[in-house]
Amino acid sequence: MLSIVPTPIGNLADLTLRAIETLRTADVIAAEDTRHSGMLLQHHGIHRPLVSFHEHNEAMRTAELLERLRGGAHVAVITDAGTPSISDPGARLVRACAEAGLEYTVLPGPCAAITALVGSGFDASAFFFGGFLPVKSGQRHNELAAAVARDGTSIFYESPHRLAKSLAVLAEIAPERLACVARELTKKFEEYRRGFPADLVAHYEAHPPKGEICLLVEGADAAARREKLAQRSL
Repeated sequence: MLSIVPTPIGNLADLTLRAIETLRTADVIAAEDTRHSGMLLQHHGIHRPLVSFHEHNEAMRTAELLERLRGGAHVAVITDAGTPSISDPGARLVRACAEAGLEYTVLPGPCAAITALVGSGFDASAFFFGGFLPVKSGQRHNELAAAVARDGTSIFYESPHRLAKSLAVLAEIAPERLACVARELTKKFEEYRRGFPADLVAHYEAHPPKGEICLLVEGADAAARREKLAQRSL
């Protein structure tokens, strides 16, 4: 049996009771970073064998874990934070289990993108998740331009070192489009900062951000509704 187990995105208390029980009863836990995960497991009094399972060994480890699963082992997969497979390892192993007819289950739990979407206050009825924004400036510009043209909220993960650059792109192509920076979610310095891109650029140039960041872009349909309401109120 394969169990995909989401882990806290910041607050260690966000590990569910079902996740704790699953990890305590697994024969082996495949972890993105065994040292990082070891601290989480120790915090919850979980002592099970750990093997590394990250982007550099995912193909090799998938084959090894499949053999264990075929032999009747219970394998749990965790990543450093959030739900495995969402911009993290896991999808390859789930797909391999599905193709091999092996039993698996996915536990519900923390996901930074969904947490950020709800906290942004943007329309959550339809949304697009684009994972990490591209490092190359041209590709990043194209991705953000697509977000501006898209109906529904767009959600991206972004590095604190590139956040101001991404916001500057938005300020150039859609200065009146609202954006939201969701930072350090569930942690002590959690922040949701909404505003027009130029204002956000000014803030983060004056206050360089740290930590894990989600960048959300208001959808074209929501922006049109907001502008129409603003005109009616004049």
